[in-house]
Amino acid sequence: MKRLVAIFLAMALAGCAARRPAPVIERMPPQPAPSLVQAPPPAPEPAPAPAPPTHVVRKGETLVSIALANGVDYRDIAAWNNIANVNRLEVGQVLVLAPPGGAPVTPAAPPAGNVITPLTTAGPPIEARPLSNTTGTKVEPRATKVPFSDRALAQLSGADAGGPPLAAGVPEAPAATPGPGEPTLVPVPPPTPSPTLPPPEPAKSAGTDKEDVDWMWPVKGKVIAPFTEATKGMDIAGRKGAPVLAAASGRVVYVGLGIRGYGQLVIIRHNDMWLSAYAHNDKILVKEQQDVKKGQKIAEMGSTDTDSVKLHFEVRRQGKPVDPAKYLPGM
Repeated sequence: MKRLVAIFLAMALAGCAARRPAPVIERMPPQPAPSLVQAPPPAPEPAPAPAPPTHVVRKGETLVSIALANGVDYRDIAAWNNIANVNRLEVGQVLVLAPPGGAPVTPAAPPAGNVITPLTTAGPPIEARPLSNTTGTKVEPRATKVPFSDRALAQLSGADAGGPPLAAGVPEAPAATPGPGEPTLVPVPPPTPSPTLPPPEPAKSAGTDKEDVDWMWPVKGKVIAPFTEATKGMDIAGRKGAPVLAAASGRVVYVGLGIRGYGQLVIIRHNDMWLSAYAHNDKILVKEQQDVKKGQKIAEMGSTDTDSVKLHFEVRRQGKPVDPAKYLPGM
């Protein structure tokens, strides 16, 4: 009997040992799908800088004549085209008539140290208003800077509630003497208003149209040949040695014999738009890059490269000849 019990227990233990444990399944929430981030569109490529204007040298042209026809200084054309000898050009040579590259101008760095900003009067002045009273708390009036007292506090509260405001300069009853342990309130005088500075005037830039050029007649004489598209200017008769005056203020950009048929020539640049030319002079009294004033004597009348004493006078707008009579005052 004991043997049977032992056999039965052995079989039971063998069955328990052969039993496999139940599988364990982890219950995890599903992972969210990765969000797709849209890439930003590529930045547009900057537009290429426009090509500078050019000129093809023709037979008989000089650097001075090309500069006069385009309203620029011949030195600038020489610099833009790396021309060492301004008197030597080749027929068919292509000249650039503007700064190549078009590099932007770098702004000047601000000065070191403290920067003082001027006062301006932009917009209406801001009005100071007193703060409303807080329950149970004494507040010193802010706008009128009057001595602290219960009456001032009551009037100040009435002004915030729609009552009559406390007028500045009204005599006030003396404040109560503070008790022991209370701070002494010192009256604050009203601040002295600071003078308001006018806004600074903007810097006046150089003019670029006819309103900014004050013209005058370069010589006194009779107009013997008016302006035409062929002559590009007017001829004014006179006597040899008579003064030739600058028709407007500007800078001398050329002096010499650089254009055939003009003789002794003076060219004055008045601004970025206007030039004037004075031809057939007998004697020139100014130098290149010299600043001249309106009415200043720049030459003496003559007959160089022509058959009589006269002044050939031209006015050019951006290099294009215009009728000087439309801009000169009445004689």
